[in-house]
Amino acid sequence: MTTVVLLTVTGLGLAALYFLVASGLSLIFGLMGVLNFAHGAFLTIGAYGTWWAAGNLPGAGSTGWGFVLAVVFGVAVGTLVAALIELSLIRPLYERHIEQVLVTVGLSLALVALVRAIWGADPRPFPRPEWAQRTTSVLGANVPNDRFLLIATAIVVLVAVLAFLRFTRVGLIIRAGVENRSMVTALGIDVRKAFTLVFAIGGAFAALAGALGGIYLGSISPGQGTSLLIFAFIVVVIGGMSSITGTAAAAVLVGLVQQFANYYAASGVGDLSVVLLLAVVLLARPSGLTARMA
Repeated sequence: MTTVVLLTVTGLGLAALYFLVASGLSLIFGLMGVLNFAHGAFLTIGAYGTWWAAGNLPGAGSTGWGFVLAVVFGVAVGTLVAALIELSLIRPLYERHIEQVLVTVGLSLALVALVRAIWGADPRPFPRPEWAQRTTSVLGANVPNDRFLLIATAIVVLVAVLAFLRFTRVGLIIRAGVENRSMVTALGIDVRKAFTLVFAIGGAFAALAGALGGIYLGSISPGQGTSLLIFAFIVVVIGGMSSITGTAAAAVLVGLVQQFANYYAASGVGDLSVVLLLAVVLLARPSGLTARMA
């Protein structure tokens, strides 16, 4: 029983990490039609920004509010990089999907290479707050506290995104711009600014995933964002390319399948099981669990 509880909570923690990465992908593709292969680089930037701030930024550190400040710094850097990329490289390429793919793939390779050139290719130990290293007993299972942090953060992000899209003026403008961009523009509303905001929000979620992923994994490396991006794409495809709620459901499914398969079968079988799950979903329901932004 304790093993099942531990695997379940750990699987949900992994699912939360996948959701934080995939939610940005789903937002950017669902609302802007941009398939962003550079998304993993934003995660890497957020992770290294947090790691750097914890050791160098005045007031930041690996304990208490100092670590919160380090995470805020990492997320801010990831958000800024995402906004600059949208303004300078993505905005001129709307409706030109092949060029978008080429540019974002090139950006992903370039940004990861830049991080590797500055800090090296070896993994770096990530500063973990003392409370994140402790465990909490749940039905007899000692569960690391960082799992609960990831789960809580993912829930807050999900609720915040849904509320933003459904109840705010900017969210309504974004949804209207997706449906009929020319009509919204004719009303005097600059949809481009709203799309820049969406891209920046997606970058912020990826950077946040990088910071919290460092706590979950215990270390960071330049290729970490690329590895997580693969599973994030799988989550987005299973959940529906433009559905936030579908992405959340798919993340839970993928995280649990991966954890249980790795434990009860063999290490590495979890990854194979996720790919098989993707194949089954695509054969049974090509549009994913749901196919609209909701």
